[in-house]
Amino acid sequence: MPKSDGRRSSGRIKSSIVARLNSRLFLRLLGIYFGMDFLLSLLFCGGLYFWAESQAADISLLVAERGVPSAEATGWMQAGDYVVTAGDGEIRGFPLPDFLPSPDETAGGTRYFDPGNLDIFSLVTFRTGGVTSYSLRMENGGEPYTIWMDLSGPAGIFLFAARVLLVCQAASLVSNLFKNAGSIKKVLRPIQELAATAARLNSVEHMSPEELKALAGQLGQIDAGHLDERIDLPSTQKELQVLAGAINAMLDRINEAYRSQMRFVSDASHELRTPIAVIQGYASLLDRWGKDDPDTRQEAIDAICQEAASMKELVEQLLFLARGDNDSMHIQMESFDLTEIAAEVLRETEMIDQTHQFSARWDTAVPVCADMGLIKQALRILVDNSIKYTPAGGRISLRAGMENGTARLSVQDEGQGIDTESLPHIFDRFYRTDESRARQTGGTGLGLAIAKWIVDRHGGWFEVHSWPGVGTRMTVVLPLAALDGGSEDRESA
Repeated sequence: MPKSDGRRSSGRIKSSIVARLNSRLFLRLLGIYFGMDFLLSLLFCGGLYFWAESQAADISLLVAERGVPSAEATGWMQAGDYVVTAGDGEIRGFPLPDFLPSPDETAGGTRYFDPGNLDIFSLVTFRTGGVTSYSLRMENGGEPYTIWMDLSGPAGIFLFAARVLLVCQAASLVSNLFKNAGSIKKVLRPIQELAATAARLNSVEHMSPEELKALAGQLGQIDAGHLDERIDLPSTQKELQVLAGAINAMLDRINEAYRSQMRFVSDASHELRTPIAVIQGYASLLDRWGKDDPDTRQEAIDAICQEAASMKELVEQLLFLARGDNDSMHIQMESFDLTEIAAEVLRETEMIDQTHQFSARWDTAVPVCADMGLIKQALRILVDNSIKYTPAGGRISLRAGMENGTARLSVQDEGQGIDTESLPHIFDRFYRTDESRARQTGGTGLGLAIAKWIVDRHGGWFEVHSWPGVGTRMTVVLPLAALDGGSEDRESA
């Protein structure tokens, strides 16, 4: 079913876009030819008119000099291309407007034009016959006379040239009709292939491994450079280049997300494998020797409880990150004093840990608008990390304050510090600066990733300074908020 949808989609692209673009190009070219022919016709008519007026002016001068010819003279003049007759004889053709420009010699005359076979019908049907003429009715000393000129010669030349031009234009229209269709199909071929590939992705669950491998190879070839090479796009076709770049960027993001997901699943599986192996080992120990040995039995029970607690913590952290990635985490924003949260975490930590020295420093209230529970969780993560990596007797300091319109909360320890190579990766999931101490500290490598997600969602960021062998200072920077209005929000919440 998805495959047939893909074929229908490609067919629609081929039939609708190609036909519409081809018809528009055809009509545009037809309009260009029509405008060009109309302009050439106007130029010919204008030139023919001024030539006839020039001839009529010369004839009018002769009439003014010698007088109107007699009937006998009119007879032999008919052998030429003009005739001058006395009186008001019958004139064929339609009158021309008086506003047309004319020489002084023919001013005041009445003009007539008989197209003869100079019309569209004769042009298309190649009809011959008919006389194209120009007539001018004048007066000489009160005596009327008429000048008639035969324009069949120039009209015939124009008709011949126009017919040749029409035949060439018709051949050009027909050839461009097929040529444009092929060019449009060639340009749109990458879009059709992308549509077919997208349709095949809908049926990925029905594909064999070989088909999936081939599809992956096809997707890997869809980038801007290869697209230009296949269809030879010039630099002026920016639309397809932008489309190729957008699709390439989308595929990069999908590939990065896929790799991140696979790495996340692999790391989570690795983290769960160790406690499961420990639980299985102690369960086997209980089955073999722990039934009758109280010390062995108690050791196995303690170890299983410890590993189960570690697994529970890991699963809870994974669920937290999963809800965060899916945007299903509910965040309750309220205004509160950041120093109150810091003091509360400090009191709880001092009750639990008696092996480190703790100190705190803040001089004034630090108002923020955030989720109190999440900010407290992030601060606990920072304090727990400091405890894990600070030797017994070391000092852990908390400091809160305001600087440059932001709230700042710092946790500084006297631990082993973080080397320069590891510093950019401390917020990556399952990353540890010292793998050898992973089992000793009980960390999962997800704490700082969770803390960074919390701080990012509140529009803040981390500032980390570390000196190997001296200690580390992690500072949470959050936007400030008005404390007065925030107290009411927290009480109503």
